[in-house]
Amino acid sequence: MRKFKAQYIIGEKGQKRAIILPLKEYEELLEDLHDLAVVAERRNEPSIPFDKIKDRLRKNGLI
Repeated sequence: MRKFKAQYIIGEKGQKRAIILPLKEYEELLEDLHDLAVVAERRNEPSIPFDKIKDRLRKNGLI
């Protein structure tokens, strides 16, 4: 789990209203969100057994 160095903007009643993150951490969060979206889009795709993947990679000279 990542530990972010966040700063908060606090409202008049003491509630957290906004957050300030270092740019690198923000970009990492966006990348994680994108990865999760791709996984969700592909969740119904058929899987390919690992042995078939290895055979295909060997056939194409990639391993």
